[in-house]
Amino acid sequence: MQSKLVLIDRQALQAELQEVFDARTVKTLLSVLDKVVAQVHAAGVTREDFSELKQIVAELAEAQRRTEQRVAELAEAQRRSEERLSRLEETVAALAEAQRRTEQRVAELAEAQRRSEERLSRLEETVAALAEAQRRSEERLSRLEETVAALAEAQRRSEERLSRLEETVAALAEAQRRSEERLSRLEETVAALAEAQRRSEERLSRLEERLSSVEERLSGVEERLNKLETSLLTLAEQVRQLVASQQKIVDDLGGLKGRVLELTYRGKAGAYFGPLLRRLRVVSPHTLEDVLEARLSPEGFKDVLLLDLLVSGQPRHLTQAPEVWLAVEVSSVVDEEDVTRARRRAELLRQAGYCAVPAVAGERITLGAEDEARQHRVVVLQDGRSFLWDEALAAWVA
Repeated sequence: MQSKLVLIDRQALQAELQEVFDARTVKTLLSVLDKVVAQVHAAGVTREDFSELKQIVAELAEAQRRTEQRVAELAEAQRRSEERLSRLEETVAALAEAQRRTEQRVAELAEAQRRSEERLSRLEETVAALAEAQRRSEERLSRLEETVAALAEAQRRSEERLSRLEETVAALAEAQRRSEERLSRLEETVAALAEAQRRSEERLSRLEERLSSVEERLSGVEERLNKLETSLLTLAEQVRQLVASQQKIVDDLGGLKGRVLELTYRGKAGAYFGPLLRRLRVVSPHTLEDVLEARLSPEGFKDVLLLDLLVSGQPRHLTQAPEVWLAVEVSSVVDEEDVTRARRRAELLRQAGYCAVPAVAGERITLGAEDEARQHRVVVLQDGRSFLWDEALAAWVA
């Protein structure tokens, strides 16, 4: 075969082919070229033809090399495309899995939303029940506040009465001390009640923060409020009894103090009435009972005998005036009833023939009693001082 390639540098051609093709392809091409050379010899082809042929073969070889290079590039591009397709498939698979998980999560969220709405519905019902219970609690607390206000008013009245008790005589100091101790215990009871109320309010606040157990807690609070209301009613009854007891003490003290003052005015009549009367003497109504009983009705007679003090004498600064009989009603605090009794009993004495003048005596006198005394010209003696003496003489002594 090599002898046939006389017009071509076979070695150089083989070397060029080997740069482009593998050994098998080179061998095949050389065999084809040998056959072509043989045919060319047979046809009488010149060396120039072979040169052109060589050029064509070289161009074919270059085209083949570029083709194989392009094929290699396409193969590489195909490989990269396959890799990208593989990654794309993995990405699509991952996206599909993510989509599946997303759909599953959406379904779970929808279920959770449904459960949340159910829980919210139950919570709204619970809150409504709590609001109703809170309203009832506030109503009860309002009633409790009214009760406490009533207790405070009763306490205030008790303190006012206790203020008057502070003016009592030394012999009644022990009774006053016991009353103050009882009032102190009452204040402690009210303070304990306020503390219990505060604890109840704190428990109600905690109940608002614990909706899960609100119904059970509220029932417990209602029971406690019932007990507290019962305790308040009991306390109110105790306060009422205490007020009644205090009133009785005040009445007893007033009566006792009045009797003490009566004895004081009787024992010191000269000191109290001496500036008003000369030849003064204290007369017991019983010494006049014959005249009184003869000239008065049985009721009038009994009424005059109840007179606290009867003092007779001649007005010190009226030498021409007849003997005057002072019908005196004595009380620690002179009120309108004392003035009325003094006037009524002085009138009875005048019916019996005595020149009687009404008078009241005491440590203090109310404004109403003072107005009544001024209007009806009744003598007033207060802490050793006398008022309306001249007016009474002008009105009662003719």
